[in-house]
Amino acid sequence: MTFEEELALHGSFVFTAQGDSMRPLIRPARDLLEITRRPAARLRRYDVALYKRDGRYILHRVLAVRPEDYVFAGDNNRRREYGVTDDMILGVLTGLTRDGAAVDLHGLGYRCYVRLWCAPFPLRAALLYGIHCLRKIAGALKKSLRRLE
Repeated sequence: MTFEEELALHGSFVFTAQGDSMRPLIRPARDLLEITRRPAARLRRYDVALYKRDGRYILHRVLAVRPEDYVFAGDNNRRREYGVTDDMILGVLTGLTRDGAAVDLHGLGYRCYVRLWCAPFPLRAALLYGIHCLRKIAGALKKSLRRLE
């Protein structure tokens, strides 16, 4: 059954994400996510939504609400995604379970996470790019050291 069918039939469903684009909030193949049918009202900034684009299901965070569309990005992504419209959105994240315990998506800890990690997107993107570059350099150094042995 597809996500669309599940939402139409039950109004919500629970699954585990596969990709790492929403790290550190969502750990792939470990955390349980509850998605509820898209509300009639427009999404708000920082909502996490499931949408379908080019045949792929994507779970990312709203960075900006524009008159005709939204700007999205994963919490672990360096690039924004433009042009996501209301008709592409299937549902919103309404529940998160980590290690058997529910994460309060309205609590102080979550709100602090959103403000400190998600709000300063340009700074976060630069930090993630720096980490990416350091990993590449470390990999190249390991490869060079192996050749010297």
